[in-house]
Amino acid sequence: MYRIGEKELEFLKRLSEAFGPPGFEFEVLKLVKEYVSKYVDNIEMDNLGSLVMIKKGVSSKPRVIIAGHSDEVGFIVTGITKEGYIKFIPLGGWWDQVLLGQRVIIKTRKGVIHGVIASKPPHVLKPEERDKVVKIDAMFIDVGATSKEEVEKLGIRIGDPIVPWSPFTISSTGTTVFGKAFDDRIGVFIAVETLRTLYENNIEHPNILMSIATVQEEVGARGAQTVSYVAEPDVAIIAEVDIARVPGVESHEAPTVLGKGPTILTYDASMIPSQKFKEFVIDVAEESKIPYQLSIVPRGGTDAGRFHLYRTGRPSIVIGVPTRYIHSHVGVIHLKDLENAVKLLIEVVKRLDENIVKNLTPL
Repeated sequence: MYRIGEKELEFLKRLSEAFGPPGFEFEVLKLVKEYVSKYVDNIEMDNLGSLVMIKKGVSSKPRVIIAGHSDEVGFIVTGITKEGYIKFIPLGGWWDQVLLGQRVIIKTRKGVIHGVIASKPPHVLKPEERDKVVKIDAMFIDVGATSKEEVEKLGIRIGDPIVPWSPFTISSTGTTVFGKAFDDRIGVFIAVETLRTLYENNIEHPNILMSIATVQEEVGARGAQTVSYVAEPDVAIIAEVDIARVPGVESHEAPTVLGKGPTILTYDASMIPSQKFKEFVIDVAEESKIPYQLSIVPRGGTDAGRFHLYRTGRPSIVIGVPTRYIHSHVGVIHLKDLENAVKLLIEVVKRLDENIVKNLTPL
């Protein structure tokens, strides 16, 4: 029923390459709104900017959400040195070791400025300094300027947002892709594509489906908290990335790998999912012969941490796509995992009627 073709790949590319760190998601939200507008009954937005795309089913209850966050980890300008270097701090979680030598984009009131993250060169480091990890506060961004005045003429000022520069690329295998911001434009893609596929194929669903692009997840899932009062969900599905295993990582640390199917999260630091909802999704995957992987993320959380606490509590689950190197300049995903995630959510939404949701309560 669902496959990723040229149209879908182009949408994924545009999502990945769009500029959108926390608090600056405008380009992503505009792209999503334009893409989805002809497939929805209504579009609403909360006061922080989270986008709610509504498709009515054959029943007004339950209210089902599929949410992915539109922001990406980035940085923000904190100062300019007299020599013309940019000082910065992170927006979201970064591991300092992945930053040096990476290219970035600074968005200013005058336009986009390219730069590179740098630090004191190794040739002038003392022996004791060579053995230490360079921390972000010792780094700077070089935009090719030679003075503070030159930087200011470019339009750069304190508070300007910064993201990695990383072109979307299909790998030589043809089955995997490289790109930035997969955390969590992948989730936005899943939410939108599920809704679009239901619409274009006239697939009935016994609920109101709301696909949501939240904002500011990387700085505390702020958008998920505010948009809950717009969406008023009865049940929440969060579409996310998951930690894919790489060399040096044991299976109990990261159970999932690329190419073996989307993941069903059994635990993370922000939410223990509804056990009945988890078993329901597993049953749907097995009934529909869609491959899946069970996952656990001991550290970190998602928008589900906010959605599951809405009002008296809401049954929630996280469906993920295994991704290598999240929170870096280049992530890697397998297109079959992404395709199967959309297929799984289509099948889940087709079955989520009022009776099933009522029976998701613990007792």
